[in-house]
Amino acid sequence: MQRKRGQKITQKVWKKNRHIGWVLASVCTFLLLWEAGCRLLELPAFILPPPSLIAVAFWELRNQLLTTHLWITLQEALLGLMISIFVGTGIAICMHLNEKMKKIMYPHVIISQTIPILALSPVFMMWFGYELPGKIAIAVLFTFFPIVVSTYDGFLVTDAQRRNYFRMIGASRWQIFCKLEVPSALPSFFSGVKVAATFSVSGATVGEWLGASAGLGYFGRRASGNFQAPALFASVLLLCLLGLGLFLVMTLVEQRFLTYNRKQKDLGQ
Repeated sequence: MQRKRGQKITQKVWKKNRHIGWVLASVCTFLLLWEAGCRLLELPAFILPPPSLIAVAFWELRNQLLTTHLWITLQEALLGLMISIFVGTGIAICMHLNEKMKKIMYPHVIISQTIPILALSPVFMMWFGYELPGKIAIAVLFTFFPIVVSTYDGFLVTDAQRRNYFRMIGASRWQIFCKLEVPSALPSFFSGVKVAATFSVSGATVGEWLGASAGLGYFGRRASGNFQAPALFASVLLLCLLGLGLFLVMTLVEQRFLTYNRKQKDLGQ
């Protein structure tokens, strides 16, 4: 009985998480093909190192990468993301509540993205310096746009019938905004935050490439200049994992927050 029960539990766990198994299998297959291709074609390690050399380089440099450079890049990305969430959400709320503010601010928000971000990044470094504020400013430049647009569009998809019902029962504009429009905009808001979370790593890395003394972007630039391809790929791997980690954290926050919001709504009914 216990054995059959254990098998049933194992089957349930597999059915629930089998997509994770497929993802891991595809990653392992890709790495094996990469390793075999590098070995068979005898590619020089400074052009395309095999995963085994990248793993060796990561292990040898793990203390330097994890305790110094990763922490600095994470700090820059998180601070830039938090500022973007605060500023971007504020801009979206102002545009939603005030039509004049929308006509003034929305064109500027769009114009800020028509200029290539890489072209604006050196300007931001010149204004804010090559220390932490400069990296944060570039991370904000990368991340605030998806938050503004997603949050503002979330307000627009509020159900018209429910809005009319709120007006019919005498709800004020502020009550409609807090009780109806904000909950309706939350899924779109979190979609923008998840996109911005990955962009924040790119922004921090670009800032470090332009000028820094530490960080994964700085480490990668230095490794590239010295033709240390395994070390370069190790830093790129960490950047990928960092972006993925931030995305997953924001996804978990979204699930918890939306679940709590749904429970509060059910209790209110």
